[in-house]
Amino acid sequence: MELEHGPVQFITVNGLKYLKQSREALAEYIHCDSDDVVFVPNPSYALNIIAKSLKLEAGDEILSTDLEYGALDRTWNYYTTKAGSKYVRQHIELPIVSKEKIIEDFFKGLSPKTKIIFISQITSSTALILPVKEICAIAKQKGLLTIVDGAHVPGHIDLDLRTLDADIYTGACHKWMLTPKGCSFLYVKKELQNLFDPLVVSWGYESAFPSPSQFLDYHQMQGTRDYSAFLTVPKAIAFLRENNWDQVSASCRELVQKNALRFCELVGAKPLCPVSDEFLGQMFSIPIKPLSAERLQRYLYQTYNVEIPVMRHDNATYLRYSINAFNSQKDLDRLYMAMKEIIEVTDFIEVAEQTKS
Repeated sequence: MELEHGPVQFITVNGLKYLKQSREALAEYIHCDSDDVVFVPNPSYALNIIAKSLKLEAGDEILSTDLEYGALDRTWNYYTTKAGSKYVRQHIELPIVSKEKIIEDFFKGLSPKTKIIFISQITSSTALILPVKEICAIAKQKGLLTIVDGAHVPGHIDLDLRTLDADIYTGACHKWMLTPKGCSFLYVKKELQNLFDPLVVSWGYESAFPSPSQFLDYHQMQGTRDYSAFLTVPKAIAFLRENNWDQVSASCRELVQKNALRFCELVGAKPLCPVSDEFLGQMFSIPIKPLSAERLQRYLYQTYNVEIPVMRHDNATYLRYSINAFNSQKDLDRLYMAMKEIIEVTDFIEVAEQTKS
């Protein structure tokens, strides 16, 4: 409301004060310096800031996994192709058996040309928690720049950026932290911040009134835009704390795990990991074999009013359920009965014969 009543005052004076308050609240929540984090619309935007400014040379390699978010695979492919460098999607064997095996699989992709690692803390299509802290520690010993996609992390599992010690981290507040859409952040270690140009060059460049931080000026001062979503972070954090969200999350994880094997048995699949807090948060991905992922997703919504992602990932497809405070066993039972009926009366999904009886 204040933005619409007085946009000039809001954008040039009050808004900057509110942004500072919001950054400070977020920084306390994720454990970093408030001047080392800027708000962005989404993690893809954040990673484009990083990828565009990296001084990649021909032959350089970025080591990643084959479990990453498709939009960011495309981002890295775009910029590495322009530079003549290489984005390495190292295969991680599924199902997961241990942290140690993930780490072993990941570093099989390391070469003398590797300059950077990029990895998700929680994967999107497969909903797996990866041992990012351990991987970052090993990478730093080898002198590699560490970049972490934590889109699904804030408000979902604990995040302590000081302990994690990644060089660059991006996360979304509009997923598990419950803010409005278009509220995410980019964290960059102080000593690296001068490496990254803004995607939009605006008033923060050669600022008439520079702040002590070029990083904030470059990436925060971009003229007339609606950044009100960014300002909801303090209230969102207060809501989580007032409602004992640690316990809420624990109850959600319990519900996720309680139903995991039931769904796998229904479709004749094996879980992608041990069903435990070590690898699972409030999401679970079920390997399925639909004739069309898009057709199944639309059918679930139009016929059963069930909104759920059915995601292609390379040659695999996953049905991923997500559980938050507003979900219950009733929701999962509804999904289960819908899938059971689809298996019995349609040809949408290829299922092992023994599961149809």
